[in-house]
Amino acid sequence: MQAWKTLDKKTVLQNGKWVTVEYRTLELPNGKVIDDWTWIILPEYINVVAVTEVGRFLCFRQVKYAVEGVSLAPVGGYIEPGEVPFVAAQRELLEETGYSAAEWVNLGNYAVDGNRGAGVAHLFLAKGAVKTAEVHADDLEEQELVLLDRPEVEAALKAGAFKVLAWSANVALALLHL
Repeated sequence: MQAWKTLDKKTVLQNGKWVTVEYRTLELPNGKVIDDWTWIILPEYINVVAVTEVGRFLCFRQVKYAVEGVSLAPVGGYIEPGEVPFVAAQRELLEETGYSAAEWVNLGNYAVDGNRGAGVAHLFLAKGAVKTAEVHADDLEEQELVLLDRPEVEAALKAGAFKVLAWSANVALALLHL
């Protein structure tokens, strides 16, 4: 199998560091050329499923603008320019929860949309998390930190309570590694 080739890019929207939209001219392996293929550039981000020393999962009960109702969520945040995803994961866990973890598992890096870009999600599992600091979150959303046991997390995952795809994927991958 051969990859598609990018022949040209034209920025049609630039909104600071949050979103860039491009029209791309692509060439398929069979030689066919596609004009004005929409490509979306968003910041890369991390999500972390954190589990305490006694096996409790750190989750947020929160609202998000694009999600109907209340959702459960793992720790998450954008990667700062020049920051390594693992360092961002450690930083976000500490800022959002006040917890640090002794053992980390990289669960992979995933394209958000295989056809349109829309960023990359870097997913992690943090094991042995302990409270080491005060919370210093700068999140815009109202959220509540809750500690759940594994059966509660499994039931919530099955019920669709993690309402963002990356969050569900992160929790499912973490459960496979535990």
